[in-house]
Parts: sequence; C-alpha cells; structure tokens
Amino acid sequence: MIVAFHQFPARGQVLGSTMLLSAMTVLLTAVTASGQNAAGEATQLETIVVSSGAETINEDNDTIVPRQSVSALKTDTPLVETPRSVSVLTREEMEQRHVTDLIQATRYTSGVTTGGFGYDPRFDQVYIRGIETTTSGDFRDGLRQPVMTYGTFPTEIYTLDRVEVLKGPASVMYGAASAAGIVNKISKLPQEESHHEVELQYGTIGRKQAAFDFGGPVGESDELFYRVVGLVREGETNNDIADDRYLLQPSFTWEPTDSTKITVYGLAQKSEGEASTWTYEDGGDIRRVSHADYDFQKVRQYQLGYQLEHEFENGLTFRQNARVSDLDLEARYVDTRTLVPRAPGAPADSWATAGVTDEVRAYQIDNQLQAKFDTGSVANTVLFGLDYTGVNSDFADGYDYAYPSAIGSAPTPALTGFTGNDLRQTGIYAQEQAEIGNWRFVGGLRYDWLHQETSDKVAGTGAEKDEGALSGQVGLLYLFDNGLAPYVSYGTSFVPSTERAAGGVVLDPTKGRQIEAGIKYQPEGENYSLTTAVYRLVETDKPQYAGYTPPIFIYKNSGENTFTGFEVEGRTTFDNGISLIAAYTYTHGEVTGNLDSSIIGNTPTTTPRHVASLWVNYAAPEETAIGGFSIGAGVRATSESFTDDYNTAKNTGVAYLDASLSYDFGAKSPDLKGLSLAVSATNLANREEQVCNGGYCYFSQGRTVLGSLKYKW
Repeated sequence: MIVAFHQFPARGQVLGSTMLLSAMTVLLTAVTASGQNAAGEATQLETIVVSSGAETINEDNDTIVPRQSVSALKTDTPLVETPRSVSVLTREEMEQRHVTDLIQATRYTSGVTTGGFGYDPRFDQVYIRGIETTTSGDFRDGLRQPVMTYGTFPTEIYTLDRVEVLKGPASVMYGAASAAGIVNKISKLPQEESHHEVELQYGTIGRKQAAFDFGGPVGESDELFYRVVGLVREGETNNDIADDRYLLQPSFTWEPTDSTKITVYGLAQKSEGEASTWTYEDGGDIRRVSHADYDFQKVRQYQLGYQLEHEFENGLTFRQNARVSDLDLEARYVDTRTLVPRAPGAPADSWATAGVTDEVRAYQIDNQLQAKFDTGSVANTVLFGLDYTGVNSDFADGYDYAYPSAIGSAPTPALTGFTGNDLRQTGIYAQEQAEIGNWRFVGGLRYDWLHQETSDKVAGTGAEKDEGALSGQVGLLYLFDNGLAPYVSYGTSFVPSTERAAGGVVLDPTKGRQIEAGIKYQPEGENYSLTTAVYRLVETDKPQYAGYTPPIFIYKNSGENTFTGFEVEGRTTFDNGISLIAAYTYTHGEVTGNLDSSIIGNTPTTTPRHVASLWVNYAAPEETAIGGFSIGAGVRATSESFTDDYNTAKNTGVAYLDASLSYDFGAKSPDLKGLSLAVSATNLANREEQVCNGGYCYFSQGRTVLGSLKYKW
C-alpha cells in the first residue's frame, strides 16, 4: 500500500559481507610489498599515509565538450578511447541551462528519460535505456548512495562539479548496479586556485535560495587547500509541493608531495518537502491527493569520507575511497480521495492517514591498485580493486484516519509495522586496458560475496541469504588518427533483491547483460564531439508480486524486459560564441518474461520510442556591442508511451521548451567584474501533461521562472 500511494517502488538493494578491516589489510599489504627499480634491484615501496584517493577530476568543467571521464573505467582514460557509451555534464553546461536538480541536468542527455512519475522533487527519478536507476544506479564520487526500503540520499545540484552518466552494465567496477548503468555525481572539492562565489535566487511560486562556494589555498600554503559549499532554500514549488533545504559541505585537501594527495570531505544536509506528490485534475486545476496542512517529509543526512591517492616511482598508484553515510527520514501523508483503503473501522467520511520512518546507515570503502607498464609494443594499464559496502535500514509505518475538518491538528499515526534490512557486499575486481598502436582493449572480471538479512520485527520472522555474483565486461576500440573511434563492448550486471519467495527465502538478484556497438568522433584539439551507439540490453529475474502468505508478501524472479536502441549525442562550441547540445534516443522495449503470459511481447510501461532534445546557446563576445549577454533556448520532445504493461492506453507525446538569459556586468564595467544576473524558464509553454504509470496518473511540473544574482571574486 505504501508503494502505490508513494508512487515509488520501495524495494531494497543488496550488498554483501566480509570484514572491512580484512579488506583494507589485504590491499595495504599488497601495496607495501617490495618491488624492483630500473636496475632490477629490490626496493621497498614508500609507506602509505591515509590520504585522498579516487581519480582526479579533469579540468574540463569550463566547456560543454568534455574530454575525460572519471567513472567509466576508474582510470584516466579519454572519452574517445573508452569503448562504451558515457555522457558527461560539466558545470559549464549546468550553469548555461541554470539547472536546479539532477532531473533537469540529465534531460538533454541521450539515453535518458525523466518524468515517469510526474513532478516529484523527493527523488532523482532517472531512467537510462528504459530501466530505472533511481534506486540502483545512484552514485556519488564513485560510491553508491544505497536505497534499502524507501529513503534515498537526495543530492543538491549546487554541490556538484559534474555529472557522469555511464550507460549499460557497470557491475565490474561498482558491484550492485542497475543493468542500465549509473549516474555518478562528482562533488565540488578543493582546487589550487582561490575562488569565491555567492548567489541569490528567487523563482516563481515562492522559491528563495542563498548559496556560497569558497575555496583555494589555506593562507600562503602550496600543500593545503579547502572548499566550503553552503546553501539555504525555502522552496514552495508547483502544486503546493515544498522543497526546503539547508546544507554545508566542507572539504580539505593535503598534498604534501606531487605523488601523494588526501582529501577529507563532509556533508550535513536537512531537507523538508512532501511525503506524497501524487496529483490529479479537478475542474481544470491540478491538485495534490495529500493535504498541505498535514503532509511532510523530513530528511536529515550526514556523510563523512576521504579520498587517497599515492603514486609510486615504479608506476604503481594506490587509491582509496571511503565514506560513512547516515540518513533519518520522517514522513506522513493523507489520502483525500480514498485511493488507498482506510484503516479497519474508520468512518466513511474520514481520510486515510499514514506515517513512515526510515533510518539508513552505510559504510563503504573502495581500494584500488593501478599499474602501468609496457610489454613489448603493448602499453598496459592494470587495475585491481577490493571494495566493501555495508548497509542497514530500519523502516516503520503506521496507518489511521482523520476528519477533513481537523486535518491541520490531526496526529501522525502510531507506527505499528517494523522491518529491518541488513546488507553486506565484498567485491574483488580486476581490469586490463591494453593499447596496441591504434587499438584499445578493455577486459574486466569481478566476483562479489553477498550477505543479506531481512526481518519483520512484529511477526518475528526473517530470512538470510549468502550468495556470490560474477560480473564481466570486455570492449574493443580502434582510434583513427583523425579522432574517429568505432568500438564494440559487452557487459553484465546484478542487483540483489530483498523480496522473499515462498517459504521466506530471499529472491535471487536481478541480472542484466548488454552488447553495444558505436562510433565516437572527437578530434584532438577541436571543440566538438559526436557519439553514436546501438545496443541490446536484457534485464532478467526481476521480482514480481506473486501473492500474500501471512505474514509476508510473496515474489518470484520471473520478470524480463529486453531493450534494443540507438542513441546519438553531439556537442560543439564555435568561435563566434554559439554552442549546442543535441541528442536523440530510439528505444524499442519488449516484455520477454512475465508471470502473466498475456503481456509477453508488449512494451514496458512509460517507455517512449523516441526522445529528442536540442539546446543552443549564444554568448556574445566581449568586444561586441552586446558583450556580456548570453542567451540559450532548448526543446525536448518525447513520443507517446503506454500507460502500463498491458498496453491498453497511451500517454500522449509532448514537447517542452526551456530558455535562459544572463548578463555579465563586468564585460563592459570593470568595476563590476564578477557580478552577473541570470533569468531562466523551464517548460516555457506551461504544458502540465499527465503521465500514467502502472495504473496511477501524475502531472508534470508547470512553467517555472528563476532569477539569479551571482558575484564571483
């Protein structure tokens, strides 16, 4: 019942087990083993101090045509030499379009669809190649932001430097991950150059926000750097949906030598919005099913982590990426339309109410040892990894009723249902990258040990499961001298499940496999890129509801969907100030396995056949009469889709218009250097289209206009 009313699939993700300290010790022992110098003499490698790891973010965030990715292979490999589809959204692109959340950021990316549940700021609902990544593809700085039962770790877009969309199976590098790929969000971390920024925003409906971003060297030091990002927002958005947030994100980098770097970072964030954003049409007006005087969802999250990197003189590089995350969610909502059953004995003239809490704790570490060496004419980059993730969740819910006349003072229902999920994952992986002339080869294998526990604390029942998962990937690319690079790749994935089968046994993981071929074109030194890809992606063993045997719901590993598609994405900037981003996605989805054999061959719900977008921006050169002005406009169009897997009705196709305008006062007035003003509009034509998904219907967000005053120094 919660799942339907919240319009969001409350399903856990699984991670496995072994000892964290053991995982760390194995890698550290391997790294401190003795090596050889050029003369073949034994040498002891340098001692590692716990410092910063994970790949360095390449400094191409000031362009919309990035050349690097830190997510695809976990090595410093150019995009044009990576044999798989990757889209990178830089800070420059996000500022051009003045995006306010991850959904807006990814809308102009090939392979991505959004809005499958209408306007819902609670979750970053992103689909890649027809498959949701909201719960199983959400990553930040290379580590998964796990979803167990309901609560997610919401990410504020202002705290990010870039967003990388890795399409297709990524389990070799990341363990449990959606078959469709992952969205890896890269945080703002310290830089060597000083920078200061403050920004004030005001938008339609009542959005008010103040933010700052300060950073640079600590004093006169060339070893110590800091960055502090903060934000305060009071957001009253469309349909009386609140979107308030307060956060502080500090980070600190110590770089004692050119070969050693550590970054320690933290995040404290408090968000308050709505527990239910379900909307309906009433006499031409869009209204929420829940009531603004009663509804709320409060989320407090804290993250503390570090990234370490140390390069040895013999070509070895050790990286360590670790994070502790804590989330507390409290929510309640009311059903004003009797769309969910009332509690037993509730009066006919009352409304059903619900209360929810969720507490999530996550502990993660990823150890990497990279070696670069030549064997004859072959240049090798070998990466070994050992990672561990531990997550536990305590979820509770309760239901009651309230009278409409007293809804403002109605209490939150007493919590009566208590469930727990405890998930552990330990994975070991290896990847070989070989460069032979113009050929580029990538191959990788991974094995995960998984342990999971799920329990009903009221009924006193539960289940445990230990299992293993093997993942693989292989890719081959040929890089022509003119920047043209055809490639082919294959990969597999897994996502463990917390649902239980008959007898209380936990289901097997959902699995995925994909074969992909494509062409990339990005000449050296040029400001344009073009990528195309065709693929066949199969997601198997999806959990499907199979009945209720008290006290548990029964599921089966019987769902299978197959997606065949084509994608193209182009990016360019011209010397005259014009830049553009164009993307097109063709997706043919088919239900190829299901408990209900009558729908096999149908198209999965809300899977449009065509999605296209175009963003054009013009930044007037400073020497012209309108120097300092920048104007952008975009269109994103989606074809019709089916409202459910039975294919009995369709959602209409729709096109949305976006626009932005900004002015840099410093272009013509040196005394005002660093001051800029921007105005942006999303859904300019105010098309509040309805989308139905699996029997429930929602509305998209209407027109929003946002003004921003920013000062940099």
